[in-house]
Amino acid sequence: QVQLVESGGGLVQAGGSLRLSCAASGLAFSNYAMGWFRTAPGKELEFVAAISWSGGDTDYAHSVKGRFTISRDNAKNTVYLQMNSLKPEDTAVYYCAACGRYNYPRSLPDEYDYWGQGTQVTVSS
Repeated sequence: QVQLVESGGGLVQAGGSLRLSCAASGLAFSNYAMGWFRTAPGKELEFVAAISWSGGDTDYAHSVKGRFTISRDNAKNTVYLQMNSLKPEDTAVYYCAACGRYNYPRSLPDEYDYWGQGTQVTVSS
């Protein structure tokens, strides 16, 4: 049974930082590209960042480029999202997802096979 478990969310002031983690089990983690998505109240699911199976290639949404960094540790079956200079508009539930069909970063939700349950990030102004 595949499980993706996010952690690290919370409440932070604008300008602050958080690091999200996503621990994977039940799949050959190093064979999966991984991604982070988010959904805010009243808004659709939004791509945030993605990383190739090796970690050598990354992709970011324009809104987070330069502030967020995605990384992975294949020995720990974990993907991370370091979020710096947080803004109130970053407030959302953040989900990690695993894509087994491609080795390189993907930005479309339909290309992902497995999803975590989400972790809430709230940025106060």
